[in-house]
Amino acid sequence: MPQPKRGEIWFVKFPSDPPQKNPRPVVLVSVDARNQHPRAETVLAVPLSTALRDSPTHIRLQPGETGLAEACDVQAEAISTIRKQSLQPSRTALRRLSESTMREIARCVVRARGFVPNELG
Repeated sequence: MPQPKRGEIWFVKFPSDPPQKNPRPVVLVSVDARNQHPRAETVLAVPLSTALRDSPTHIRLQPGETGLAEACDVQAEAISTIRKQSLQPSRTALRRLSESTMREIARCVVRARGFVPNELG
């Protein structure tokens, strides 16, 4: 079973995607205690998309930040629980996202749930 780390980009074939669609990149947002625990079978992940659009719950990432070929949006409103066995590594080397980017993603996840991040104190 993979031993993923927070901030890494993996690929996942979502059950809701059309059968012909390739696996999508996701960034892992769950803590490493969960990600690497031998009995934890799932991780939390946020999908990335090359369909770019401005949204208060999206963060635009450039290829230099991710190692992906194109700019993409982190879609924080679509945070999902993913089975570790469904994680597929990239065929090319990808970058692990910075801690500041991970904090920004966390703020967008909170915003997508209807809270203003500053309200959480």
